[in-house]
Amino acid sequence: MAARKPVVAGQFYPGSEKECRAEIADCLANRPITGKLPDKIVAGIVPHAGWTFSGDLAAMAFAAIEKANKEVDTFVIFGAVHSYSDSSAAVYDKGSWQMPMGEIKIDEELAAAIIRKNKSAKPNPEAHRYEHSIEVQVPFIQYLFKDAKIVPILAPPAEAVIAVGSTVGECIKAAGDKKIVCIGSTDLTHYGPRYGFNPKGSGPDGIEWAKNVNDKAFITLAIEMKAERILTESMENQNACGPGAVAATIAAAKALGKIKGVLLAHTHSNEVMEIKFGQSSSESVGYAAIVY
Repeated sequence: MAARKPVVAGQFYPGSEKECRAEIADCLANRPITGKLPDKIVAGIVPHAGWTFSGDLAAMAFAAIEKANKEVDTFVIFGAVHSYSDSSAAVYDKGSWQMPMGEIKIDEELAAAIIRKNKSAKPNPEAHRYEHSIEVQVPFIQYLFKDAKIVPILAPPAEAVIAVGSTVGECIKAAGDKKIVCIGSTDLTHYGPRYGFNPKGSGPDGIEWAKNVNDKAFITLAIEMKAERILTESMENQNACGPGAVAATIAAAKALGKIKGVLLAHTHSNEVMEIKFGQSSSESVGYAAIVY
């Protein structure tokens, strides 16, 4: 199988290894970890916007994993879906991904075990061709865990992905000494006229509501590990674009014995614009970094 080529390199993140490494180093420096972490991290939630906006939080989650776990052999990455429309989870089960920082291999053994144990997890590399929510995480893995493999899984907002997540957790337990961590990729509330969602009006008050009320409701459920509620919450209040990825990650973490998540950071694109560029907008997208 031919290696998957990147589709958003040079757009969402840099297109060369040198530039990727420099920007990742900046992201890590911008968001140092100050709070107490779990002794071992089995899963994390990360955003997937362009690195300019959400790279700091994604880097923070991966840095927390490196700090707690030291080494990881494989990352199972549950991705949000933007163009894939099936209700089953799409597993990229063989081969490799070619990235600006080099090739990263698929953990074919783990992928096969997941597919074998759950009929809702189907081999479908083609579904990943144009999706970016997993791709933007891979350079962070390559930077911090240079020998790690991946199992990319697109997770639609359907109840079946919760069982897929549980299956992943069981497969991880059955993998013996192999060190495996699950990642769920989602952004939070997309607020403003551009997104067709501004129930509290345009401007600062609406953006504050999006962060401190709408995002917070989703984050609270994620921390409390309410996988089923995550799906209904996102449909009712439009506060996540990857609820299936989060639900699957939570289910996997539960299967691995976790009972609560830890919020590392929460921000939105308008805050980032104000800090980095001294500008504001009538729109915002929320981002959170959580570990389990």
